[in-house]
Amino acid sequence: MQTEHPKKPAHTVFIVDDDPAVRDAIRWLMEQVKLKTQVYSSADEFLASYVPGVRGCLILDIRMPGMSGLELQEKLNAAGALIPIIIVTGHGDVSIAVRAMKAGAVEFLQKPFTDQLLLDTVQSALTKYSAIWDQEARREKSNKSLASLTSREREVLGLMRAGKPNKVIASILNISVRTVEGHRATIMSKTGSRSLGELFEMLHSHS
Repeated sequence: MQTEHPKKPAHTVFIVDDDPAVRDAIRWLMEQVKLKTQVYSSADEFLASYVPGVRGCLILDIRMPGMSGLELQEKLNAAGALIPIIIVTGHGDVSIAVRAMKAGAVEFLQKPFTDQLLLDTVQSALTKYSAIWDQEARREKSNKSLASLTSREREVLGLMRAGKPNKVIASILNISVRTVEGHRATIMSKTGSRSLGELFEMLHSHS
């Protein structure tokens, strides 16, 4: 029997450009390699519909009517959005693109660029951020797991982390050893930990 591996979360390529021909060309290219796309004609339109936490990358034109690409990047940074941004620039916009890179953009491409260069840049950005997204998902899971513990379970957990054996924990908290064992089992179950090492690693990443 084959082991089923969990599917990796799908990635979405967000395309923000006021030129419809550019939007359509990039969307077509991304769909050729089975990447989902969402297209927007302005930074405001993208910002109004963007849902933080969606895994993907943003292909962003610098110069657009209304909010500029640089302003959109600043707003996303201020919101703590974990999304790699690929800046698309025209001739003469290189100095602005450098500012975008300093603000955290993963790459800037000057028009015209080849299809392969854009595809390689997108794949590189998604690969780079996959580890970041996985780490954030683990952190969120840890936060939820630990938040579900009762005050007594947190007390037991603190003493477990300090290396206290069950008998000592029972004495400190004035409860029975069997009750301590029950709390330990509940803590392991709620946090989804298969071992004390895994549990303590979760606590370390949470702190």
